[in-house]
Amino acid sequence: MSRDTVTLTNNRNGKSYEFPILDATVGPSVIDISTLYKETNMFTYDEGYTSTASCKSDITYIDGEAGKLMYRGYDIAYLAKKKSFLDSAYLLINGELPSKEELENFAFEMKKRSFVHEGIKKLFDSFPDSAHPMAILSAGVSALSTFYFDHLNIKNKEEYCEMANRIVAKIPTLAAFSYRYSNGLPIIYPDMNKGFTENFLYMLRAYPHSYVELKPIEIKALDTIFTLHADHEQNASTTAVRNLASTNAHPYAAISAGIGALWGRSHGGANESVIRQLEMIATVDRVDEFIARAKDKEDSFKLMGFGHRVYKNFDPRATILKDLRNRLVEELGISSELIEVANKIEKIALNDEYFVSRNLYPNIDFYSGLILQALKIPTEMFAVIFVIGRTPGWIAQWSELNQQKTVKIARPRQLYRGPIERTPEY
Repeated sequence: MSRDTVTLTNNRNGKSYEFPILDATVGPSVIDISTLYKETNMFTYDEGYTSTASCKSDITYIDGEAGKLMYRGYDIAYLAKKKSFLDSAYLLINGELPSKEELENFAFEMKKRSFVHEGIKKLFDSFPDSAHPMAILSAGVSALSTFYFDHLNIKNKEEYCEMANRIVAKIPTLAAFSYRYSNGLPIIYPDMNKGFTENFLYMLRAYPHSYVELKPIEIKALDTIFTLHADHEQNASTTAVRNLASTNAHPYAAISAGIGALWGRSHGGANESVIRQLEMIATVDRVDEFIARAKDKEDSFKLMGFGHRVYKNFDPRATILKDLRNRLVEELGISSELIEVANKIEKIALNDEYFVSRNLYPNIDFYSGLILQALKIPTEMFAVIFVIGRTPGWIAQWSELNQQKTVKIARPRQLYRGPIERTPEY
């Protein structure tokens, strides 16, 4: 509902225009400029959409100043510490946390639907061994739309849930297959006796006719990472999914687009970049050198895993993962030079005025990469892990857009700065 209006005055022609203010249930209000072009014959300019709300949403809320993240009104710390990833996935897709019976049914549905059509294996056979798992996964998800081109009636809850459950269940299998194929390893099928997260680790590590020990702390650590990545408002990959959804594209095609956006080093590939940088620093005695470089305005070097575009105080997901990383190190007896390097960088950044004054606190990528490495997950799989966690959020965002009474195709405008019409030479 509009609470008030904002008046825009054009000093060039002396005209004034009023635009309504729309209130959020929590967080900043917005100025509704949907009629701006019609009334003024002008657009707004907002590079990167940093001050633009592209949609109305009931799914996820972020307070960057307070360091707060909520899914459907539930604080991320509660969900990560007290609930499982499947709880959060169900919450995002259905709007409410599941009862015990609903969670059991959902978990069984995930097991039942985790197997993929055998024909998809032929697609994987066509990729070279050197193919990146994200490229294979994107192609595999897009191919799913050719095998499962049904249950797309968003108005029918049963059909929608079947479509949503199918993609959430099959993504880990496709992800594991992608890794196995890219490394020339025999594929491992899902095990109906294992839970969602345990199954994924099993498909990564196992070999035919062999036993794989998966410790509870390993399963908990990966399950928590999935939960923390499940949704994050209108980020680049979610926007890509929504943009495709606005064209009435198949939901799996939209998810494939999200995977492509997430692959970027500035998005889902950020934790991989953190590990690469820690490997470059290599030893504890070189940390001071790189800290000095990070402070030097003349040096292009940037410390990866610190600061966040949205969180201006601290990243609440990072706080959770820091404790989890410490538990992993203690319970698994992990000791590595990389962790020592990370610990020294973290200690300096949390106490150095340069970093503190600029709110350059460790973010989720600083810790998640180290945790995934401790879980023996290859660096090239880091973004794939992100995809598994983010899929329920993408589906929820796709669904929310398609349930609107009217859906406008995404069509940003531009500020044209090219040449005026040129006179052709004959």
